[in-house]
Amino acid sequence: MAHWLFKSEPSTWSWEQQVAEGDKGTFWNGVRNHQAKANMKAMQVGDRGFFYHSGEGKEVVGIVEVIKPYYPDPSDASGAFGMVDIKAVEPLPKPVTLVAVKAEPRLKDMVLGNNSRLSVQPVSDGEWAVIREMGGLKG
Repeated sequence: MAHWLFKSEPSTWSWEQQVAEGDKGTFWNGVRNHQAKANMKAMQVGDRGFFYHSGEGKEVVGIVEVIKPYYPDPSDASGAFGMVDIKAVEPLPKPVTLVAVKAEPRLKDMVLGNNSRLSVQPVSDGEWAVIREMGGLKG
């Protein structure tokens, strides 16, 4: 299972809105970056990701799961981009801020700390474990 990070401005789409969608989840659309698109194309059903509030907050706030693999994004008139569907799994008891990520030596290579503008990012197994630990989750 691969791990990912999904970024959203809370004023556009928040963790609370994602949670409200329940098990049916929702689509993750509007991505217009080729590297982020490639990341979404690599996703498999069951992959887990961090839900990150960008802009306001700048913190990892929850965990989501991919429930539908990559498919065309109808909001993209060019037809070049797609989307996946995700559902909320659990909140982080303690949100993990970007400042904390950058201060943690074990996360020195994490994409979030080095290319924070990328909207959909890979997360290594080691980074996944460290963020979970920092956020107050076991295992």
